[in-house]
Amino acid sequence: MLTRYGTDNIIVMLAISAILIIVALIFTKGWMMLLPGVPGVVLLVFTLWFFRDPDRVVPHEAIEDKSIVVSPADGRVVQIIDIENEFIGGKAKQISIFLSPLDVHVNRIPFSGIVKHFAYYPGRYMVAWDERASLDNEQTHIFVESGEGKVFFKQIVGVLARRLVWDIKEGDTVEVGQRFGMMKFGSRMDIIVDKESEIFVKVGESTIAGESILCKLKK
Repeated sequence: MLTRYGTDNIIVMLAISAILIIVALIFTKGWMMLLPGVPGVVLLVFTLWFFRDPDRVVPHEAIEDKSIVVSPADGRVVQIIDIENEFIGGKAKQISIFLSPLDVHVNRIPFSGIVKHFAYYPGRYMVAWDERASLDNEQTHIFVESGEGKVFFKQIVGVLARRLVWDIKEGDTVEVGQRFGMMKFGSRMDIIVDKESEIFVKVGESTIAGESILCKLKK
């Protein structure tokens, strides 16, 4: 299944791919077919791969225990640090996940609750694994709160990504594992929770959006 968040890109990229392949098949012969044909096939495969949107199964623990936080993004954990965050209320833990162009880029809600704050910030396009990207790059800020705790997370674009997509707003009630947007072509997701939360992942580990358990919030 392809994601609806990338419909505009998918149409353009598939159209370009089709034109290149048609040119190769109709207007060229011999090895000359490779010149438009290979890029056309590569673009086709990349489009179908990058914009894939597989179904995910939220862990039973996260459904039963509303203090469990799951990963909002596929990728690799690149940083776990102590920070200060006004939405969390002071000392907090930040878990940063880097997404390569090969990862699924559809994002999912990490924690059930109400969206108390949403904001978009334009910015720079540094490589997403650089910790400065958390502060300086184009990003959204999303704060979800419930009776079980608070979670603040960011969609952050990288050097190749130039567009964020979302379909949530302040006041929305959201459920863990729910699709809410996409970061295109290589990006980063920061998840910020109370410092006393029990963290279950380590730097270097891979995560799956909607399925990998990141932490359990402090009661």
